[in-house]
Parts: sequence; structure tokens; C-alpha cells
Amino acid sequence: MAKNTKGYLALVLHAHLPFVRHPEYEDFLEEDWLYEAITETYLPLLDVYEGLVRDGIDFRITMSLTPPLANMLADELLQNRYVKHIRDLIELAEKEVERTRWMSEFHETAKMYLEKFERCRYLFEEVYRKNLINGFKRFQELGKLEVITCGATHGFMPLMDLYPNAVRAQIQVARQDYERHFGRPPRGIWNGECGYYPGLETFLSEAGIRFFFVDSHGILHADRRPRYGVFAPLYCPNHVAAFGRDIESSKSVWSSEEGYPGDFNYREFYRDIGFDLDFEYIKPYIHESGLRTNTGIKYYRITGRTMYKEPYNRQRAMEMAAEHAGNFMFNREKQVEHLSAVMDNKIPIVVSPYDAELFGHWWYEGPDFLNFLLRKISTSSDTIELITPSEYLDRHPEQQTATPSLSSWGNRGYAEVWLNSTNDWIYRHLHKASERMNELANTYRDAEGLIRRALNQAARELLLAQSSDWAFIMKTNTMVEYAVKRTKDHINRFTDLYYAIKSGTIDESILTSLERKDNIFPDIDFRVYCD
Repeated sequence: MAKNTKGYLALVLHAHLPFVRHPEYEDFLEEDWLYEAITETYLPLLDVYEGLVRDGIDFRITMSLTPPLANMLADELLQNRYVKHIRDLIELAEKEVERTRWMSEFHETAKMYLEKFERCRYLFEEVYRKNLINGFKRFQELGKLEVITCGATHGFMPLMDLYPNAVRAQIQVARQDYERHFGRPPRGIWNGECGYYPGLETFLSEAGIRFFFVDSHGILHADRRPRYGVFAPLYCPNHVAAFGRDIESSKSVWSSEEGYPGDFNYREFYRDIGFDLDFEYIKPYIHESGLRTNTGIKYYRITGRTMYKEPYNRQRAMEMAAEHAGNFMFNREKQVEHLSAVMDNKIPIVVSPYDAELFGHWWYEGPDFLNFLLRKISTSSDTIELITPSEYLDRHPEQQTATPSLSSWGNRGYAEVWLNSTNDWIYRHLHKASERMNELANTYRDAEGLIRRALNQAARELLLAQSSDWAFIMKTNTMVEYAVKRTKDHINRFTDLYYAIKSGTIDESILTSLERKDNIFPDIDFRVYCD
């Protein structure tokens, strides 16, 4: 710890996408979620880390890579599809550089995109050999990044508490999958949607998890008054630590209304050439059906709360990102100076968690903001020190014991995003499937061969059906048809497998097809559902 440090800052980026992989189609629209996130968030973040290490800048950051995301990043089919995706973007950007040659307000921005896409292709293919896990693993091994896990399919565990074996499976499968990718067990976990209920820590402890995160009210409404609010973790009675989200620092980044991303100089997300340009010109670079989609090439800045948009100025946006990084650091310094004066000589920790995809995808300049911030703190601040939760617990092993309250970071703080009139129909099916999976696991625990394969696939289908993303999408009314279909598909596949196993009528060709489609968790062992 630096000589004058008055407090710690733990930046936490939650990187997650639902498992979307459709080998049965040449071009599947929702797979673009992954390709966009790789180009706009994951590669830019890794590039920031590369630059920091190259320049000798010490930093600490925590990232959750959820198992669905990790499995997609490690998947050869999706890797090769991304290569085609980024090469198509390079081709489009080359055309844009030519098209805007005499359009001074757009030409430099077009060249910026071409340079960026070429950099993405180089990093993806040549540096990380198509698997971005290699990049995140490298920075973890350098001690700069702490990679944590999440429930196996980002299940919302407060709504799974009636079925302890289902909760246990979410956590144990996640732990095993993390070890497959990173060669060591995870120390921490981001529970899907930051969801927690009292008792969840039992399953976390079983998996060797040392810490997790809750929203601020999870700490503030604990069964014992938290002596230091959210600025120190609480130990659950079994010694698993809960870190609480700091609202002030979080809001300054994630709020488009009050936070930095809404600055008028930043790039406008909702104006993309996929919708703006002539159809015949853009047709080769959108969905093969002719459906217009985002390309990632956007020429305008936010400008204001108006339909009129002015051209994007990269230099001005970078100046604002640097200014906002300085403002964020200044505010955290003042925050910890105040806290350290009132916390009985205890050093406060400010925990600032965000969706990783905010940085670069939604907020184009987000990775640049992080780059400026990490450099400023490392070189200019004696007041705050960047830290990971593991490092904090190693340095400060004595903490107050209390049990947090049921909570999430969803709207209004509890479960209503994932349980409401738009999605409540799914739970009777999920509950029944959980009961049946438990039954199968106990009945056939010694199964081998074809039956074992079918049991493992049934476990995969149940886990995929439990993804909180489907209920979330139904609530937000975005890609509802797809979310409904995915829920029904996985439940139906599970149910078919259940009856086939029970009746001894497993069709190997159908099973092989399911294993090919839903190939998440190649090393899964269905016995994780046993009593």
C-alpha cells in the first residue's frame, strides 16, 4: 500500500452474453451480439491492458467472464465466424474511406474505423490465436487482472432457492468450467444479475468461493447493522465475503442521463451506416435476409437531445474522456478522504461494478476512459489505490460478520425484472425440470455410455433454460420472440430426454444433434444434481 493511501478502488467489469451458437445456420442474427462485443468491448479492453503493461503502468481490475461467454470465446465455430465478420468489416471500412474521401467531416472517422478493425483482426488472429481467453489469462497471470466466475448460465438464483441442487449445479459447473479455461479455481463470483438470497453463501463456500458482490441495499439491509456501510465487506457466518456496490461512483459512469456517457461530444450509438446508407451498397454487410443491422460504423456524436446530429470529432471525444477520468479520480479521492476520517482508522474500499459491455459497445470511448483513469491513478494519486477483492481480503482479513439481505441490481432492487406478467409462465417449467433432473441424477447415478451422454445433455439443456437473459429480454421487450423460443426449445429438449431416458428409448442420432447444437460445458457431469 502506498504511503499516503487513504482508500481503495475496486473496479469490477461484469462481462456476459447469453450462449448463442447456431451451427445449423450459416448466418444467425443473434450471434452478432458476440461479434459486436468482441470488436467493441473485449478486444479494446485487452488492448488497453496491453498498453498499460507495455508502458510499465501498474493497475488492478476485476472482471467476471461468465461461463456462457467463456464457452463462446473458446468455441472454434464462433471463432472462425468472427474472423469472417471482422474481415467483412475491414472491407466495408476500406470502402468507407474511399466513399468519404471528399467528405471532410466523415473521412477521418472512416480511417479511424479501418485502423481499429485492422487492429482487432491482428489481435484476434495473431496475438490471441482466435481465443480471447488467452488474453484475459495472460493479464491474470501477470497479477493485473482478477478474473472471477458467474453462475453456470447466469441463472437468477433468488428464484431458484426452492431447488438447492439446481443452485448447487449452477455454481459447481461454473467452478469446474473456470478451471478448464484458467487452470485454477475461481476465488470470486458475480452471481447472475447481482442476485443474492440468504443461504446462497453455503453453496459458494462448497465451491471454494471467497467473495461475491451485492447491490448496496444487500449490505445496508443486512441482519446486523453494517458498521461501515458498503465501504467494507461483510463476512457471512461461513466466512464468505460480500462486497457492496457504491452507488455514487457507479452512477457517474452507467447513467446516460447524469453520467459521463451522455456527454454530447461522445459518439452517438443509434446512428449507424447499416441503417443510413443505400441498401444495395450496405447489403453485403448486413444480415443475409436483407434485414438492416448495425455495422459498428457510426459517424455522429450525441450532439444533444435532438434528432439533429453533428459529425463525430474523435480528438474532442478523447479530450472529454481524459477530463472525465480526471473528474472520476478527483471524486474518489475526496470520497475516500471523507470516509477514512470517519471509519475508525479502517481503510475504506469503494466497489464500482459495471457491465463490461458498457465500455466500448454502448459507450464507445469507455475503454479510453478506463485507460486514462488507470494511468492517472497509477502515476498521479497517492490517495487511492486500485485493488482486487482477493488482495483486499488478504490484507484485511478481519471484517464484520452479518448476512446480507435478498437483493439484486435490477430495477427496484429485487426480483421483479425476472418475475412479472411478461415472463412468469417460465417458472413452472423450470421448477418441474429441476425436480426431474434431480430425480434422473439420483436414479441413474452409475449410468455409463449412451445413458450417461443423455443425462449430461439433459443437464446442459436445463442450465441453458435457466439463463436469466431470457426472462430479462421478455421484460425489456427487445428480442422477445427469440427469448421465448430459446426457453421453450431447451425445456422441450430436456423433457424429451427425460422421457427417453426413463423409457429406455434414447435415439443416438437425435442426441448427437443436440450435443452438436448445445455443446456448452463439454466436461459436465450430471451427478452434480445428485443429493
